[in-house]
Amino acid sequence: MGTPNNSCFHPSFFVLVGIPGLEHLHVWISIPFFSIFLSAIVGNYTVVLIIVMETTLHQPMYVYFILLAFIDLILAHTTMPKLLSIFWFQYNRISFYTCLVQMFCVHAFSTIESGIFLAMAYDRYVAICNPLRYSVIVTTSVIISSGVLAILRGVIYILPLPLLLRRFHLYTSNVILHSYCEHMAVLRLVCADGSFNDHVGMTVGFMVLVMDSVLIVTSYVLILQALLRLSAEARLKAFGTCISHVCAILCFYTPILCSSLVHRFGRNVPHHTHILLANVYLLVPPLLNPLVYGIRTKQIRERVRTFFSLKRYPS
Repeated sequence: MGTPNNSCFHPSFFVLVGIPGLEHLHVWISIPFFSIFLSAIVGNYTVVLIIVMETTLHQPMYVYFILLAFIDLILAHTTMPKLLSIFWFQYNRISFYTCLVQMFCVHAFSTIESGIFLAMAYDRYVAICNPLRYSVIVTTSVIISSGVLAILRGVIYILPLPLLLRRFHLYTSNVILHSYCEHMAVLRLVCADGSFNDHVGMTVGFMVLVMDSVLIVTSYVLILQALLRLSAEARLKAFGTCISHVCAILCFYTPILCSSLVHRFGRNVPHHTHILLANVYLLVPPLLNPLVYGIRTKQIRERVRTFFSLKRYPS
């Protein structure tokens, strides 16, 4: 990492570059980013409102949908307004402590979302492998408890990262070559040995990404084994209840995996590609989750269709 020298100083603020190397294209890049951001906001609020208004959706599984929607909304609001202010107004300053808060929110809520997907995998496992006892095992209190545990886990795992960074008072620069306060991007600027922080970050990443992925894959292996024992018609119907969850998982983990692989092994990949991928894994799930669950849930589709029909043919 860095070593103490006369050029080290304590910054009162950091400067976020945006997309390094593509500053001349920031205005054009902002168009798809803003479109995705706006679509994600509208989509997630729509899902929440429909689930709240539609009494037939007042079931334990849909509590997860609401939790995912709120997490996606928080993730989108944590990074995109600041990024758009950089793109449009070159307002790239962020205070030291605001940077640490943004770092915590980005990593904590990504971890919480992973925990929610893990809980949903367990829900599908019980629904397919033990359907007669589903209503007894998966109750509203169990759903809420799993959501609270996912939140606590996210806080406990991620809180050490900004707290450990806070102990560093001297930095070699206050210019962050990133579009938001990502842990490693800030850690590279410290004017001291930050290897311990690096190891903590890698450990947390392993515990979340690898362990959650293994548990989710294990649950679906067991689900597939149960599906093979069913008739073709029952198998198709049961799999239909899992497909939206599988799609949402792929939308969440694929960008993270690609970003991690490029970050660790893509030494010849341009730096702006790293930053674009880091933004993609924060933007894609909030955009696609409402579409995935909206398309797969009949009541949500019908509510949206009814809404647009009323708008098109007013009485």
